[in-house]
Amino acid sequence: MTSLSVETLAAGATEPITSAGNAQLGIAVLAGIAVIVLLITKFKMHAFLALTIGSLALGAFAGAPLGKAIEAFSKGLGSTVAGVGVLIALGAILGKLLADSGGGDRIVDTILARANGRTMPWAMVLIASVIGLPLFFEVGIVLLIPVVLMVAKRGNYSLMRIGIPALAGLSVMHGLIPPHPGPLVAIDALGANLGVTLALGVLVSIPTVIIAGPLFSRYAARWVDIPAPEKMIPARPSEDLDRRPGFGATVFTVLLPVVLMLSNALVEIVVDDPGNPVQKVTDVIGSPLIALLAAVLVGLFTLGRAAGFTKERISTTVETSLAPIAGVLLIVGAGGGFKQTLIDVGVGQMILDFSENWSIPTLLLAWLIAVAIRLATGSATVATISAAGLVAPLAAGMSTTESALLVLAIGAGSLFFSHVNDAGFWLVKEYFGMSVGQTIKTWSVMETIISVVGIVFVLLLSLVL
Repeated sequence: MTSLSVETLAAGATEPITSAGNAQLGIAVLAGIAVIVLLITKFKMHAFLALTIGSLALGAFAGAPLGKAIEAFSKGLGSTVAGVGVLIALGAILGKLLADSGGGDRIVDTILARANGRTMPWAMVLIASVIGLPLFFEVGIVLLIPVVLMVAKRGNYSLMRIGIPALAGLSVMHGLIPPHPGPLVAIDALGANLGVTLALGVLVSIPTVIIAGPLFSRYAARWVDIPAPEKMIPARPSEDLDRRPGFGATVFTVLLPVVLMLSNALVEIVVDDPGNPVQKVTDVIGSPLIALLAAVLVGLFTLGRAAGFTKERISTTVETSLAPIAGVLLIVGAGGGFKQTLIDVGVGQMILDFSENWSIPTLLLAWLIAVAIRLATGSATVATISAAGLVAPLAAGMSTTESALLVLAIGAGSLFFSHVNDAGFWLVKEYFGMSVGQTIKTWSVMETIISVVGIVFVLLLSLVL
């Protein structure tokens, strides 16, 4: 890993809006994060409001003029929403089309029809990983839980043997793979290449999801042996549809943006000539905006029309997909404002000084910061946004590969040990009919395995790339 000099950072940094020393800045950071944690956990305040107030508190504790702190927050909010807002919206539309058209159910049913008792956990992790690409974690949970419960009941499988692989697949996608909000915001904050981050994220995700999913589920099934709760088996989204999209067309649509973005990253590595005609084409079709837009436009036909949706029904599906992401966009935007406030008060220089004195590798430092914020707030997205803001200046002198690995280190840290302050913890607990202790022994341990295994493979990649 490349070390970063003070001169390198200073060359690309703006003048801090405060003259506070490192000691005061350190106190300001802790106070700002403490305000956010307290508002979210104690007062149950929405993360958007908590991040907004925490950003202003950070500026005040750092001795910055209020006007400058507001300006920094507004600038960060605007640039972050401009950078990732449209991508999040397109991802939400694609996910809604997949769920409402029955395309997700088609993938599930096709793979399960070819699985047997021994391969069923592996089939569940494959299903969750594919479906989890365009879907937010909570939506993926709602879509997959009926399948998990029905498979466990009809096949007489241990609920944990089937459920843990599915949860692992969704969680890994949520934390490490764009176009999920957390990775997108980290990529934007660190100036990382999305295609390279996606490619390396896939490399890290495969062994991580195998270890935390099918392999760990053997032990989870022994620790918590419970039947599937019948009262929690809801109707599947496509039960009222006359027809559903084909398996091949559905998989093609889901994977289209991934293939386009990966092809762009591959051409940039192999060709590395901005004037080359092939690279010019892949630069356009492989850009995140065009790749996701293409998938949505294709999905209107391969998913919407294939399910028999009228033009009005498709329009309604698109419209209803956007309303639930308003909160996500606000959280992401406020997180960008918090990040910019951190940078403008000079916290980046302070982090750089500390990291040089402690001789902690940047990747490990980023992971530890994300872990601490995740444990405190319970939100993987807040942990990712805040950690990215804190370590963003350290990415200034990094190569494309190093900055991509930094994104993945933060993403891995953001998944560490989900517990009672995480909404996902309670969602899993209630759907699976577990006690708090059982949920900790299964879900919380699984999340910790994902986080630790993820950072281990990120560090290993940093040694060879």
